[in-house]
Amino acid sequence: MAVLQARTLDLLQNNQKNLLGEWVASLEASGAARNIKQDDLQQQGADFLGLIIAALKTGNSQNVNHDDWAEARQFLEKLSHSRALIGQDSQQTASFIFSLKGPLFALLQHEYVEQPALLAEQLWEVSELLDALGMHTIRTFQKSRESVIKRQQEELLELSTPVVKLWEGVLALPMIGTLDSQRTQVVMESLLQRIVDTGSEIAIIDITGVPTVDTLVAQHLLKTVTAIRLMGADCIISGVRPQIAQTIVHLGLDLQGVVTKANLADALALALKRLGVTVSKAV
Repeated sequence: MAVLQARTLDLLQNNQKNLLGEWVASLEASGAARNIKQDDLQQQGADFLGLIIAALKTGNSQNVNHDDWAEARQFLEKLSHSRALIGQDSQQTASFIFSLKGPLFALLQHEYVEQPALLAEQLWEVSELLDALGMHTIRTFQKSRESVIKRQQEELLELSTPVVKLWEGVLALPMIGTLDSQRTQVVMESLLQRIVDTGSEIAIIDITGVPTVDTLVAQHLLKTVTAIRLMGADCIISGVRPQIAQTIVHLGLDLQGVVTKANLADALALALKRLGVTVSKAV
């Protein structure tokens, strides 16, 4: 089984400065250093080269899943997470590893110029090692990116479902966009919590901004209405446009006695009437 020669390891250790300079230049030329300060890039490169050399000097394994490579893997995981946060894609992030191949291969070719068989062997071993590190970087980047996207989606859901206090005892929840299971859960949690916090007696769900109402959307609305009633509050659905009314009739959906109004103003007027509040114009 081929292994990295001690001569190759010495070559890496004794040429770190030149390798780092060519590596950073390659990263900048390829665009993989976008949004990263040169000093930070230099430091990251120097740290990673040091970790590679330290792992190889143990002499135990070139398998990046081995315990000897734990620090190098942790470094790449942190690097991947930071690159995901600044908006880099997987190709730019993986280039941090793969861009090292060019200057490192050139160094090996110069060292083993008179030993083509040994050169081919060392090039293969180095390539396999960097490929494995690159794949680990891509995997961790994808996980980090998915985590960032999930967090952003949750934040958007919270922002898109604001619970507004219209009057003492009256809450309104304007819905905008498609209503799915995940969003329904967020809606119910935020609305029910606000009912508890404010002691409101009536909640208005305004669906003016919901593009379509189908069987699934109606079921989500009914679940929300049921949860509100269980909290001891009444619910009014506003924003029922003619098209939506026709769709509900066509689908044969039963809103089970839920009070509906054409717009938010009518729903608020009904809510105030139920509370015994009369609003009149100032003379």
